[in-house]
Amino acid sequence: MTISRRNLFKAGIAAGTAFAMPSILRAQTTAADRTVRMVLGDLQVFDPIVTTSDITMNHALAIYDTLFALDSDLVAQPQMVGKWGVSDDKRTYTFELREGLGWHDGTPVTAADCVASIRRWGQVDPSGQLIMERAADLASKDKTTFTITLKEPLGLLIDLLAASSGRPLYVMREQDATLPSTEQVTANIGSGPFKFNAALAKPGSTVTYDRNEHYVPRQEPVSGYAGGKVVNVDRVVWENISDSQTAVGALQAGEIDFLLEPPADLYPAIESDLNLELKVLVNSGMDYYVRINFLQPPFDNVKARQALLHLIDQEAFSAVVSADPKYSGVVTSLFGKTAYSNDENTGWYKKGGDPEKAKQLFKEAGYAGEKVLILAPTDWAEGNNSSQLLANALQKIGVKAELAPMAWGELATRRGNKGLTANGGWSLFISSQSDFSLGNPIGSPFFLANGENAWYGWPKSDEFETLRAKWADIEALETRKQLAREMQRVWWEFVGTVFLCQTLTPTAHRKTLNGLISTEGSYRPMWNMEKVQA
Repeated sequence: MTISRRNLFKAGIAAGTAFAMPSILRAQTTAADRTVRMVLGDLQVFDPIVTTSDITMNHALAIYDTLFALDSDLVAQPQMVGKWGVSDDKRTYTFELREGLGWHDGTPVTAADCVASIRRWGQVDPSGQLIMERAADLASKDKTTFTITLKEPLGLLIDLLAASSGRPLYVMREQDATLPSTEQVTANIGSGPFKFNAALAKPGSTVTYDRNEHYVPRQEPVSGYAGGKVVNVDRVVWENISDSQTAVGALQAGEIDFLLEPPADLYPAIESDLNLELKVLVNSGMDYYVRINFLQPPFDNVKARQALLHLIDQEAFSAVVSADPKYSGVVTSLFGKTAYSNDENTGWYKKGGDPEKAKQLFKEAGYAGEKVLILAPTDWAEGNNSSQLLANALQKIGVKAELAPMAWGELATRRGNKGLTANGGWSLFISSQSDFSLGNPIGSPFFLANGENAWYGWPKSDEFETLRAKWADIEALETRKQLAREMQRVWWEFVGTVFLCQTLTPTAHRKTLNGLISTEGSYRPMWNMEKVQA
């Protein structure tokens, strides 16, 4: 696409031009007002245990429920749990399920379902792994009661059960939760406020969710991910429109109601449309970063990873991610802008980056012209543009960087390949996550540095893991802040990942869609929203 054509396209959007959409999509806009159409991405993996992809977590948030959830103040609140208590020695927790919980297939939720779900979650999630490591026993006592008995007190237990980053603990039926964590659950039967409509599912095109008419919300008002999950619409349809500009056109034309990540260069066009609204729903903002493959050259050498630290021009990436500087900025702390943010070992940061230093470090790493393959998500504008900027920066200092364009759904699968680039592997990919998750080194997979058991990229640092393990047993804020400084010092020495920038990423929606919930995390609740007359 030439520059002139792109400008003409943008001008057409600003003028409110109606784009030619597939006939099926045009026909769908005549459906009842209680149907909401959203563009959230291409859902390819349905099981929240086998991936950490946001699109899968959004799906799981709709159809499953959780034992606890974080409210808008990041305080853990009971969700499926009705009552709970802890023994005097702080080692035995007893949980009783609230009344009215039922699976979409009509059977009741039981304590055995919860126990099986915790065990499966505990195979892959850092929070779950810690709980299972500390657990002496995990068992159901009757149909609605289960206990977790610990070998030693774990003050963070309820917070870990309520985690809203990485892989939250979504409760599944026992028959699904007994599957190995490597085998994907495909039944899509939960107990949450929405039911997955398998009959209308068109993979790669649309997925549909219907209101669960049997769901009993909690009585508390909605707050973050907690409180009453009241559904005010009959149906939600996720449209897969991979081209973000086309998606904006569909939003203007009323073909869709909600666009999760509109392209930054079209913010002005959206803001000028009287029918549309830009709104920041992830309050903490999103941190963009480069995930590095530790297993393959050249980044199996620490010098090459350190080179990336010096190469990155965060101001340039900020401009790519958000054309409006009010939405973006730099981030140098491993802990983002959370309470544990600090400046330890951040001397590598230099406005504009330091390409010469990066070039020198690649030379010291013994870089011999190996191909550096960057997985580039074509259906995520900011990620795709950032990937191109990264490739260009590497090429300028003599690194043989190439892009592998693909949809995010494919990227989410391919990033699990640990092989050489010639065998389907990769060197780098760009992702993002909510800033608030950087305040949780126990629960976020981002922080794992235990080699091939770590999150994609498989960073390894025994020193960092030793420090991270201390976090769960420290309650004093000032002591945690000191530990955070030590962890950050080590992280920027072995370079577990490299930040690109921080941004407040607004969503775009039609003004007829009300009740959207703002959260600290990036996962998108669909309850509480409703459509009103224009």
